[in-house]
Parts: sequence; structure tokens; C-alpha cells
Amino acid sequence: MLNKLMRRQFALLLAALTFLSLPLPAFAHNIPVEATLQMFVKPEGHKLQVMIRVPLTTYVDAEYPRRAGGYVDMAKVDPSLRAAATVILLETLKMYEGDKELPKPTIVSTRMSLDSDRSFSNYDTALAHVTGPELPPETTLFWEQGKLDALLEYPIQSEKSYFSMHAAFDRLAQHETTTVLFMPPGSAARAYDLQGDAGLVHLDPTWYHAAWLFVVMGFYHILEGIDHLLFLFCLVIPFRRVRPLIPVVTAFTVAHSITLIASAYGVAPDALWFPPLIEMLIAVSIVYMALENIVVEHPARRWIITFFFGLVHGFGFSFVLRETMQFAGDHVLPSLLAFNVGVEIGQLMMLVLFVPFLNFLFRRVVAQRLGTIILSALVAHQAWHWMEDRFDALSQFPWPEFTRDGLMSGLRWATAAVAIAALVWLVSLVTKRWERPDKALPQSPAE
Repeated sequence: MLNKLMRRQFALLLAALTFLSLPLPAFAHNIPVEATLQMFVKPEGHKLQVMIRVPLTTYVDAEYPRRAGGYVDMAKVDPSLRAAATVILLETLKMYEGDKELPKPTIVSTRMSLDSDRSFSNYDTALAHVTGPELPPETTLFWEQGKLDALLEYPIQSEKSYFSMHAAFDRLAQHETTTVLFMPPGSAARAYDLQGDAGLVHLDPTWYHAAWLFVVMGFYHILEGIDHLLFLFCLVIPFRRVRPLIPVVTAFTVAHSITLIASAYGVAPDALWFPPLIEMLIAVSIVYMALENIVVEHPARRWIITFFFGLVHGFGFSFVLRETMQFAGDHVLPSLLAFNVGVEIGQLMMLVLFVPFLNFLFRRVVAQRLGTIILSALVAHQAWHWMEDRFDALSQFPWPEFTRDGLMSGLRWATAAVAIAALVWLVSLVTKRWERPDKALPQSPAE
């Protein structure tokens, strides 16, 4: 009896596994791979106008009236479009006036458009299209080839309020992009390029909104940037005390602030080979610091080389900000300074973790000198592989051509480099007293 029951259970299990191994059909709610939405946001009087264009393939569960040949029946499609707008837009888009979420909008108008329609190239033609005549009834269009255009209106207190939005359109496609043009009264239009769910976006941010956003961004960037963390780790290993680390960390901070701000204002080269060059040099900086820890027992004046490597890391930080500076509004400099503050907070937090860890390791586990060599060798090994990979990426770009403009730009950079080197030399004369060998640290019993 028991064997019979076991055979029955085994047969059921085998049948279940066979069923699960069968290819499943594609269900109707499968989302497309890519989708691009276009938005215009314009406060006017006591209403906020939002015009949106959405590819209809992002909502495949809708039912559209058909006529002969499977084409959309344009004379009867409006209710279906309004139903689709309700699901696609009203359930995923939230607009805010100040800190208050606005109520659900009124769907003023909806239109089905051809894929070739270019009316959303600017606000005026888009408004004329959405509020103008519908497509002729004889239009031959499959719904998969169409676009949903909608005009929404939100009630607001004043057109001069601060407005924000949260568009959770990432569920509409695997890779979703939303282009937004915010048109405040009496001010220049502001464009945004949002990837997926960008969270709460302040369309015309105040300085403190922008500053807080970039503080958080800088904090998370330093924690997520493993190469920057390894560079910082290499700086800490030989010292492990606050006093000798002050000039080192300060030099790194000042240096990356200089190149970060310079890049934001368009001073850095914009050639395609420049980002991979900087990424390779960041790996080189880690290899150098690790090898110096191995070769030199008590590195002196490390802040000088740290300063020059900090200039390189600043360019690396600037690449992160290229797509996010759109959220700074008119507050570019405060946002850059706030990003640096976030980076420094992240660095200080990591120093608080690194220093006690290294002190415990060298007192309880391994001798200081041997531990320094082992840790630095591990870091150098990883950074060497990064350097090789990034050099291969850099080698894919042709060598830059020597032109008159390029030569003049090179001379300006050379002049700046000489001026910075002279300044560093002068500062080094003043800060000699900071550089003391780390001989006072307690040695482990093994030493």
C-alpha cells in the first residue's frame, strides 16, 4: 500500500515537472522592450495643463472597436482611448503643487495618432492637434501602430507655485524614457529626460530642493563607487589616525571639487575618448597607491600625489552628473557644492569604518607591515585588472587629431597644470609639520 502511494506521488510530481517544462504562451499583458513618452507641463491661471503622448503598445489589454480588415474604427474609438488614458496615466502619474498632491485631473481630450505624426515636436502644434479634429473615419490604422495623445487639466491655486511630478511609467516598458518640457509663466522652458521611475521630480526646484537631492546623490555615489572606495582605503592603510589623514583627505576633496566644477561649466574636454581615459587613470591611481604602500613603509607628503589623483577622480564624478544636472534647475553651483558635501559625508563614514577595522586587524590578527603588504597587494591585483580592461576600452578610440583649436586648448590646460603645481609646491612648504611617520602606532606582538 505504501509503495503504491509513493508511486502515485512520484507520477504526480513527474507530471507537474513535465507541465512546467512546456513553453508557455505569451500573455496579453507582456510589456514592450522600449517605449518613449512625451510630456508638456504648463501652469496657466488656475489650471495645470499636461499633454502626454504614449505608444499604445504600452497597454495591450485595451479593447478597441474594429471595422473590416481589423483596422480601428475611428468613429467609435474615443471611449476606448479615455479608458486607456485612465489606466495608463491617471493611475501612474501624480502631480504636486508645493507639497500637496493635486486631485485626479480631468481628461479634456484624447486622440489616436499615426506613428508618423510629428505634432508633439512643440507645445503649440501638440495642443492644436489634441484639441483639433480627429483622424478621418476612413483612416486605415491597426491599434498597435497608433499613439494615444491626451490633454489633462489639474486645478491649482496659482500658476506661480512650485510644481513637482512623480511619473511611475517604468511599468509600461522594460526600458522606458519620458521627455518632459516644463513651461513656467515668465520663465524659460525647462527640459527633462527621465529614465524609468525617476521618483519625485521638482520641475522648477528651489535651491534647497536641489541641494538636498545632490547631497543624497553624492553620498550614495561614493558608497556605490567601488574604485573610489578602494582608492580611499589605500590612503588610510599607512596612517590610521586622524591627524596625518587631515591633509590627505583635504587635498583629495579640494582637487576633485576643482575638476568637478570645471566639468560642469564645460571646461573639460568633450571628446569621446576622454571618459574612458579618465576611468583608466582612476584605476592607475589605485594601483600606484597600493604599490606605494608596499614599497614605502612610511609614505611622506602623500597629500601631494593624492591631490593630483583627486583631479582625475573629480572628472570621474562629473560623468555621473552629466545626466543629473537637469535636476539642478538654476542652481548649478549650489548643486555641485552639495554633491561634494554628500561625497565627503560618504568618505567620512567610510573612514570611521576603515580606521577601527585596520587598527584591530593589525593589533590582533597580523603584523602591521605584513598586513599592509597583503591588503595593498589584493587591492593592486583588482585595480590592475580594471586598468587592463579600461585600457582595452580606450584603445577602441582613434588618437585625437592635432588641430589649431586642440593645440590652444592643450596650452591652456598645460598653463593651468603649471599654476596648480606651483600652488601645491607652495602649500607643501607650509604643511611639512603635518607629515609625521606613523611610528607612534602600537605594534602588534608579532612585530
